[in-house]
Amino acid sequence: MRDMTTGSPLRQILTFCIPLLIGNLFQQFYNLADSIIVGKMLGTEAFAAVGSTGSLNFLILGFALGVCSGFTIPISQSFGAGDMNAVRRRCGQAIWLCLATTALITALTYFTTGPILRLTNTPENLYDDAYTYIFIIFMGTGALVLYNMAASVLRALGDSRTPLYFLIVATVLNIGLDILFMGPCQMGVAGAAVATVAAQLFSGLACLLYIHRKMPQLHLTRQDLRPYWREMGYIAGVGVPMGLQFSITAIGSVTLQSAINSLGDLAVAGVSTGSKVHNVLAAPFDTMGLAMATYCGQNLGAGRIDRIRKGMRQIMWVGLGYCVVALAAAHLFGPAMALLFIDAAETEVLALSQRFLMIVVAAYPTLLVILVFRNALQGMGFSNSAMLAGLAELVGRVAAAFTLVDLWGYSGTVLAHVLAWILADVVLIPLYLVKTRYLERQQQLYHALDRK
Repeated sequence: MRDMTTGSPLRQILTFCIPLLIGNLFQQFYNLADSIIVGKMLGTEAFAAVGSTGSLNFLILGFALGVCSGFTIPISQSFGAGDMNAVRRRCGQAIWLCLATTALITALTYFTTGPILRLTNTPENLYDDAYTYIFIIFMGTGALVLYNMAASVLRALGDSRTPLYFLIVATVLNIGLDILFMGPCQMGVAGAAVATVAAQLFSGLACLLYIHRKMPQLHLTRQDLRPYWREMGYIAGVGVPMGLQFSITAIGSVTLQSAINSLGDLAVAGVSTGSKVHNVLAAPFDTMGLAMATYCGQNLGAGRIDRIRKGMRQIMWVGLGYCVVALAAAHLFGPAMALLFIDAAETEVLALSQRFLMIVVAAYPTLLVILVFRNALQGMGFSNSAMLAGLAELVGRVAAAFTLVDLWGYSGTVLAHVLAWILADVVLIPLYLVKTRYLERQQQLYHALDRK
């Protein structure tokens, strides 16, 4: 466990970030393994089919990921305040909420996956593979929730290393199962989906076993597992808006994906390939955001608003420095990274992928602001406010889907991401300033009353 309420803010954040970044990269490789092996073993059409489900995947499973992260923010606040009884009690309530989330998503997607794929103009030649892949992924939602909740609890207590170790093993397992299922077993894209779910289940069970054996302070009693509706409502009030923020953002992505699908197979493959490379390059931003959620949560629990402000300033400078590195990497290595997914003979797809990548990476400072400021607000308990940024992204992507794509075709789909990020920044920066001033005034009032 790591207490982030003392010591150098930047050192604490970066020390927490390093294993988290490695884990994030392995999570990307974990997800990319399906796409790489599908593209190489089954061809560009199968790769495009899997890629065409990306926005729908983010819409549904993004909600699950968001609520898991949100449910553990109150846990990090209790840990920062030094109240382990509250930590265990809130873990117990989060378990009930995770079970409800899993049941809801599994039931909903069982009936709606096909209609949504039709609604988003999935090309007919891609539909069967796209449905098979994403349906299996959705039916395995429980495995995703299990790992992310267990890992999020560990991170909330400052342990970013243990989830990394299990994720590395799960990544190797996923790749091995991909090759087995799509090679000798000849399961097609279904094999990729089954491999992903199996690897997620393994990593989730491994995290639970570690908590049981190595962290007796997290052993839950029957009393901890008893439903406390008020406590559960508070945790849900933080987690559900965080999940909805992901889903609201994803609705815009699904709308945009529909516009991309209408441009044909080459456009779908180009965006899919460029997005895979972008996700790898943007992993440090995701890491900074996750770290700031835990950092801000613990320091809020400890009443250290000054440390929150100082940590935010320092991590933003680090992030801006990485933006320069990412732009150079996209220019120098973008085409080579794209070849991981498609053959060199697909020259048009490669060109479209690189165009996507260079435009998006040039706008990385706007993405940095979103991920750091949004997670900071969520860590401080302002999930509803952070959700407004998701609404801004939704407006940007939907507006672009109906305007920029018609005006500029493929380039319009790329610029849609940039427009969405800018609109979110316009919302997030003032919100952060207002909320931190509010917390500072509350702290000053508390100290004034305490002195009396």
